[in-house]
Amino acid sequence: MRTLFKTSLMVLAMFLINSCATGPQTIDYGNDGCHFCKMTIVEKIHGSELITDKGKVFKFDATECMLNYINDNKELPVSNLLTNYYEAPTEFIDVEEAVFLISEKLPSPMGANLTAFKTRVSAEKVQSEKGGNLYNWEELKIHLKKR
Repeated sequence: MRTLFKTSLMVLAMFLINSCATGPQTIDYGNDGCHFCKMTIVEKIHGSELITDKGKVFKFDATECMLNYINDNKELPVSNLLTNYYEAPTEFIDVEEAVFLISEKLPSPMGANLTAFKTRVSAEKVQSEKGGNLYNWEELKIHLKKR
């Protein structure tokens, strides 16, 4: 009986620890919906996530949707902003580390033609092939506000 009680306590503790995780969640492409525009998240290189300081995860089909959501919800306590990126489409990087390319020859789901890259070198390589302009996160926020 004691062993069963100890085992039950351990399982409960593990469950509680996992339920408080504050990291990113895997996007279920083709099933998860964008928290902003409600479209189904399909394109793997354009997804993004906002994580609140309490660990709630909001998923988006494009970085521009995440930015629009942030602009509409300025009081939201944001802990982390992540984006999928070109070099490893289903992986995430922090938006502050990303280099963004806006190119008409590389469309994104919401029409901003915005794609994130992990490195400036890879962004410049694609830029040389497809044209467009490069932005860091702060520059991107300013550029998209002007639209």
